Amino acid sequence: MKEQTIRSFPGIPALLVLLLAAGLALFLFIQNLPGSADASGMALLSSFLIALATCVSLAGFYMVEPNQAAVLSLFGKYVGTAKDQGLRWNNPFFSAKKVSLRVRNFESGKLKVNELDGSPIEIASVIVWQVVDSAEAVYNVDDYESFVHIQSEAALRAMATVYPYDQHEDGTIALRSHAAEISKHLTDEIQDRLAQAGVNVIEARISHLAYAPEIAQAMLQRQQASAIIAARTRIVEGAVSMVEMALEQLSARNVVELDPERRAQMVSNLLVVLCAERGTQPVVNAGSVY
Repeated sequence: MKEQTIRSFPGIPALLVLLLAAGLALFLFIQNLPGSADASGMALLSSFLIALATCVSLAGFYMVEPNQAAVLSLFGKYVGTAKDQGLRWNNPFFSAKKVSLRVRNFESGKLKVNELDGSPIEIASVIVWQVVDSAEAVYNVDDYESFVHIQSEAALRAMATVYPYDQHEDGTIALRSHAAEISKHLTDEIQDRLAQAGVNVIEARISHLAYAPEIAQAMLQRQQASAIIAARTRIVEGAVSMVEMALEQLSARNVVELDPERRAQMVSNLLVVLCAERGTQPVVNAGSVY
């Protein structure tokens, strides 16, 4: 089912024509009242037929607002979509169903799902969408607004299970640290589910992301521990680089000749000083650093 544009007639001229027809019917009825000297049965019948046709034609009027479409059907068969704005007129036997083509958005409820590592999280999203094919929206699904809401939440659940909450390794996409990539994946996931409903997903992004309350404290402690480990690792790497640089400068400038034992002792002393200044104390044993 694809949208087909149908021509509609301006409503104001059509209304004027019907008013003239109603006036003609009234005139003929008054001129041919029963008992009148020049009464004509044929003229009286014509007035009734004109009045009946005028009343039936009034059902053909409908209003189309900006960014709105009227899906027209004839006895259950789709005949086309009218998008001309204002008061319009068409076949009075057509039934018109209004569909908004405006950009709309909604925020999903907070969903509890398990992310890639199995930790329960709370997640919610904001989806911006628009109907682009009124025929598909009306006839391909039962209730396109409910369909959008339910399928968007299903896509959000599916997407959240693919990524971890936090980035544990370089190059890994995580829910908390890669907003642009996650938003694009979520948009594509929802669009795939809503394509048959004539809906275009303009944007989808996460509006709420947090660990579930029952594990929030434990996850906070784990984040703090990871931050401490990362900081100490960086300090040790910096200290080792500085020691290596110092030894290379001593050798290049021939400041002093170091045998292996004195070299190990100097390395130990430099590491102790550098790491102590930065809050990390290495373990020193027999001239070796661990």
